Amino acid sequence: MAGEEDAHQNPETLTEEQAERMLADMNDVIRAGEEMRKLRTEMIKLFAGFGWTQDRIAQLADMSQPAVSKQVTKYRIGDPLPLMGLSLDQHDVPWLEGRLWGLAEEISDTFYDTARCTRSVNAIARGKKRFTPQNVDELRRLVEEDLMLHQAEMPGSYRDAYDEISRGLDVPSKVTTTASASVRRALAYQIQRDRLRSDA
Repeated sequence: MAGEEDAHQNPETLTEEQAERMLADMNDVIRAGEEMRKLRTEMIKLFAGFGWTQDRIAQLADMSQPAVSKQVTKYRIGDPLPLMGLSLDQHDVPWLEGRLWGLAEEISDTFYDTARCTRSVNAIARGKKRFTPQNVDELRRLVEEDLMLHQAEMPGSYRDAYDEISRGLDVPSKVTTTASASVRRALAYQIQRDRLRSDA
């Protein structure tokens, strides 16, 4: 309280609370950036495993070919390149979380002004929310609300996808893979969005 009074009396001073909020927001952006760089590196490893050329990966990633080459060489020395199926019908937790995220983002894009899940989707996209069990449960609840709220205007494929994802999250299966949870989540997110768009 005293800090706030000092700031009102001297507008050139920030309160500790103001500084804390600013730094917390900056830390969220920095952490999200670091996580995205790591994810991009892992995706380069995956694309190389699919047999894509380094030149093509560099174009898609907006990177130089030598930078891509460095990443690919590093992984050839280390872990084996991951082999991964791209079917939506997989039931490990990261894959199902990615599908849920993709579905929520499609709902948010389609019903932006009224979708209950929009704030959560935006927070995930900015790195302010992580895929903790609590955040996933919250996103599930919000998607359920949106499915009820927009039932008349929404394609049936949205409800079908949610039912499948929800059943899987209730009883997830273990999957052995060399790909990280963030890679599996990102792939499932994109594939789910593409499937919903093609079904619409």
